[in-house]
Amino acid sequence: MSTSLSQHTPRRGYILVLALVFLGIFFTSATAYLSSVTSASRSTRVTVASTQALSLAEAGMDQAAYQLNQSASYTGEANTALGGGVFTVTISNIDSSTKLVTSTGSVPNSTSPLATKTIKAKVSINSAAIAFHYGIQAGNGGFELENQSSVTGNVFASGSVTGSSQNDISGDVISSGASGLVYGIHAAGSVYAHTIGNNSKSTLIDKDAYYATTKTNTTVSGISHPNSPDQATTSLPISDDQISAWEAIAAAGGTAICSGGSYNISSGSVTLGPVKIPCDLTISNSAVVTIQGHLWVTGNIIVQNSAEVKMATSLGANNVAIIADDPTDQLNGSTITVANTASFQNSGTAGSYVFLISQNKSAETGGEKAAFNLSNSASALVAYAAHGLIPLANSVSLKEVTAYEIKLQNQANVVYDTGLPSAVFQSGPGGSWSFVPGTYSISR
Repeated sequence: MSTSLSQHTPRRGYILVLALVFLGIFFTSATAYLSSVTSASRSTRVTVASTQALSLAEAGMDQAAYQLNQSASYTGEANTALGGGVFTVTISNIDSSTKLVTSTGSVPNSTSPLATKTIKAKVSINSAAIAFHYGIQAGNGGFELENQSSVTGNVFASGSVTGSSQNDISGDVISSGASGLVYGIHAAGSVYAHTIGNNSKSTLIDKDAYYATTKTNTTVSGISHPNSPDQATTSLPISDDQISAWEAIAAAGGTAICSGGSYNISSGSVTLGPVKIPCDLTISNSAVVTIQGHLWVTGNIIVQNSAEVKMATSLGANNVAIIADDPTDQLNGSTITVANTASFQNSGTAGSYVFLISQNKSAETGGEKAAFNLSNSASALVAYAAHGLIPLANSVSLKEVTAYEIKLQNQANVVYDTGLPSAVFQSGPGGSWSFVPGTYSISR
């Protein structure tokens, strides 16, 4: 028996050792396998997280473009939650019309991220073109010519167009809609209205007459077209939304400091814009003011006594708006006065103009307060009051005038400029912030 035990004990030890070796190999392989699986799993999670972080960064870029087009004062945002992570946007100014947008996406957060991606790109302003097809365009308040006043160009009104003594209009005349009425003028072009003529004031038309029902006391050198359809009404070319967008851009440029309820410039050379002026603005005497961006005046604007307002040469073919709009007083305030040889100059590039805009709404609500007071050789280039009355008198000369109601008196004359069908602005609807091609870059 003892001999048998001594023969089998070494074999049992060998089997035990062999089992331990195989067990070690198994655990080593299992550990290596699990490590490989864990590493692969983490790599997969990082890859997925990196893709998510890139999507978050791109979402931040989209957000930046959207917010900039709502307000040019947008400067970015931090740790905005979206999906399984966050994005942070920062914006820095390169120049007045170009910004650098940086957007970083982080998963799951920016404090201890599994993955981050950063995108940088430049955005700039596309120009907006606003079309003025008429030297005179009036809203429902209509257009009236008195004394020896005249228009060099076309006239369009949603209301009536009336003269006092065959006042000259060198182009076509349109009074739109079923209430359209034209009389008392001498049109070198054709006339379109529901009714043409008046028993007490004669009308002269060098070309054709298009009317729906009645033609009275009217001489037509061309062809008369009775039973013609009424001309379609149309909105005025600059919307309130557009004006609000310009006001926001002006406000983003900073706020001027008023003194005694007014911002006065009476001498020297001053550069303004874009800026919000929270009071009346008066430019007078020998002052020379260079405008390099939109101005929003929450009061009245007065430019007089040989003062000079000119656009900065850097604006090129782009136009600039000077807006009188006091949201708390649009019935008696928000008016513009230009008088006593005050002058306005463009940027030096053909097709650029200063747009004077009043948001006074007296005429539209049945009042008699004038939105503009333009007289005595004042050479304001473009006058606009979509809700107000613009009376023009004496020797005032404009490139274009648009208002709810317009009255020309004495020897006032409007000379339509052929550049105005495409008046270009660097802001507002149609003039939006968009990404500059070739500036897009991605980094970790």
